[in-house]
Amino acid sequence: MKKFLLTLALPALTFFLTQCSSDSTDEEMQDPAVVAQAVTDLAVSGTWVVSSYIDSGTDETDDYNGYTFTFNADGSLVADNGSSTVTGTWSVTVDDSSDDDDYDSMDDVDFNIFFAAPPIFEELTDDWDIVSRSSTRIELIDISGGDGSTDTLVFEKN
Repeated sequence: MKKFLLTLALPALTFFLTQCSSDSTDEEMQDPAVVAQAVTDLAVSGTWVVSSYIDSGTDETDDYNGYTFTFNADGSLVADNGSSTVTGTWSVTVDDSSDDDDYDSMDDVDFNIFFAAPPIFEELTDDWDIVSRSSTRIELIDISGGDGSTDTLVFEKN
């Protein structure tokens, strides 16, 4: 019976160990320029909504209800709710300075947003760190260098 259990356990253990090994295709192992291009391609692939915006612990998501965000390939950014249009700029850049905090993936890639007005959109202006991304979601974070407060911004595909 022990030999039978060992026969079953050994392949399972081998499978588990190979699945936990480092894979060179992981985001943190990729060239930041490749990651930046992939995030850029994702952003321009459709329209987005703010599904969450937490400013220093305060949920301000409702400020962006009804707005769709379009990240254009020329670097322009348009937020539109059908009756009001707000324009800005955006980019994804590689930042190899050491000012980013300890995030495992894509810590050298910044998602930059700039709005000159109105004030609720100016709050989104920052060089955000990318926490995660999928084909339908981009999760961003910013930790203030001044007071250490944390802002999070999540876009979901519309």
